[in-house]
Amino acid sequence: MPDQPRATHPQLFTWEFAADPYPAYAWLREHAPVHRTTLPSGVDAWLVTRYADARQALADARLSKNPAHHSEQAHRTGRVGIPGERQADLMTHLLNIDPPDHTRLRRLVSKAFTPRRVAEFEPRVQQLTDRLIDSFAARGEADLIHEFAFPLPIYAICDLLGVPAEDQDDLRDWAGMMIRHTGGKRGGVGRAVKQIRGYLADLIHRKRADPGDDLISGLIRASDHGEHLTENEAAAMAFILLFAGFETTINLIGNGMYALLRNPEQRTLLQQSLGRGESALLETGVEELLRYDGPVELATWRFATAPLTIGGVDVPVGDPVLVVLAAADRDPARFSAENTLDLARSDNPHLGFGHGIHYCIGAPLARLEGQRAIGSLLTRLPDVRLAADPAELRWRGGLIMRGLRDLPVSFTPR
Repeated sequence: MPDQPRATHPQLFTWEFAADPYPAYAWLREHAPVHRTTLPSGVDAWLVTRYADARQALADARLSKNPAHHSEQAHRTGRVGIPGERQADLMTHLLNIDPPDHTRLRRLVSKAFTPRRVAEFEPRVQQLTDRLIDSFAARGEADLIHEFAFPLPIYAICDLLGVPAEDQDDLRDWAGMMIRHTGGKRGGVGRAVKQIRGYLADLIHRKRADPGDDLISGLIRASDHGEHLTENEAAAMAFILLFAGFETTINLIGNGMYALLRNPEQRTLLQQSLGRGESALLETGVEELLRYDGPVELATWRFATAPLTIGGVDVPVGDPVLVVLAAADRDPARFSAENTLDLARSDNPHLGFGHGIHYCIGAPLARLEGQRAIGSLLTRLPDVRLAADPAELRWRGGLIMRGLRDLPVSFTPR
């Protein structure tokens, strides 16, 4: 019998790949589920694409979050981690540390994301949502990224942190610089990070003198009561909650609405459910949108601190490992009809918020924002439709996050 031709290795990290990475990830799952590749930054890393291997890697204590276990030069130049965080002295946050420091800091911050605190925050999220929709509803057209998905989580996380209303537009501008430059020139991100760092240092001093009922004040009080939280740790925690809290939610709302606009039968089912005053399909639907085309494509950096084996592949000490959440969440070995959007999917242990001790601490808030945003858009703008050829839409460059640059829509003016 003649030899079968070898499958062609797909090109990764091209603009075509960014538009639809799922066929390439399907190839990797089948042919090279733990795959060593050179990233656009020049760093060599392992990509983990199967669901079972991904869960193992996300929970493996031998995979450290601390960049000190990798190349100092790579991190200093922004080739791993968030560009500019080292220069701005913002390293000591939850995405860069391991236990016991991770345990201590997570315990402090988790108090802001209890179910009770998030439930208390729901009226404010709805108020922000309605205010933003009001700003464009009469026009009959909008860019749902720039006019809605981007500002909503910025203002929400600013409220949670305790950023005064008169300062929130500055934070919005700096966050916008980070979004615009992600995946491109690193200088823009670094400048934005430095501006945010300077602002947070000043805000921490102000909150120490006049604390309120907000997250930054809570971190300061914990520090003053023996939890040994340094000012740098407080600033780094506030920074990562801002950075991680807004970009993931932008993409959840943007990717989610785009998926619904491309799947009209599912969108109609959801609108009918909302029209009956039901919430169950919206709740399971947001979980499915997180699985189907989630906001985080690859989990943040991990570094092997000891030799380990993932999916039958040996990973040497010091090597970076990137778990591809987008690939794992469409693994047919775990999810039936993996490429089909099914808002009623009940068996859905997706990895959109990670797994293990680094599971996203802000997941309850992200779920709330996603449900309020998508539910309100579909209710208040019932005939909303895509106002561009899908082939013309562009996805933002970058390694970790997955999100649209813009999402133009039209609808009957309200």
